[in-house]
Amino acid sequence: MLTIREMRAEDASAVLPMVRDFYHSPAVEHEVDTAVLERTFRDAVDRAEPFLRGLLLLEGEKSVGYCYVTGYYAAEVGGRCLMIEELYFTPDCRGKGYGTQVFQWIMDQYRDYKRLRLEVTEANRRAVQLYERLGFRFLQYGQMVLDRE
Repeated sequence: MLTIREMRAEDASAVLPMVRDFYHSPAVEHEVDTAVLERTFRDAVDRAEPFLRGLLLLEGEKSVGYCYVTGYYAAEVGGRCLMIEELYFTPDCRGKGYGTQVFQWIMDQYRDYKRLRLEVTEANRRAVQLYERLGFRFLQYGQMVLDRE
């Protein structure tokens, strides 16, 4: 059975290895500095950080995944949107329906949000199949970024 709860600072030893696995998988197309990944974890467990929420995914008492979500407003939908920043499960917990459960939980928790959004690489075929089955569709926007330190 999957349980979802808020991440806590003491979860670092369970979460950070999963974060590193995520960033060395087909889900990510570029390198990200370890210091950035650690800072993101600290922000996700900091209740004073209003933009990032960290979720720990548990099978019984065992940490088997994590999820980061963040909200924003989008003019094109006229309301709040939720970005599923990262969703990761350990290899032994994939294909058990847990991803569907996480999305059901998210949809229940964020009922007033007009759009759920996520990023996915083409190489991550199983994730694409899950997202399409849940009703997600590809937007035809290109993305541009300007990273600032």
